[in-house]
Amino acid sequence: NTTIMTLHEAIETVLKSKGGCTSRQIADEINRLKLYSRNDNQPIPTSQISARVNKYPHLFSREDNIIKLK
Repeated sequence: NTTIMTLHEAIETVLKSKGGCTSRQIADEINRLKLYSRNDNQPIPTSQISARVNKYPHLFSREDNIIKLK
């Protein structure tokens, strides 16, 4: 039974285990592990990862398309 988390929590979870990743790598891992579920049950697109990272600049940094935890 998977506990559904918010998208930024799912991003944090991936980055804690993998270190720096691209939006594509984060999206693929979140979808693979089913860490986050959209209301329409579609896979998370990379654009949604990027938008959430931009919305939480106190949590994430981005350098050369690599997203990291702050």
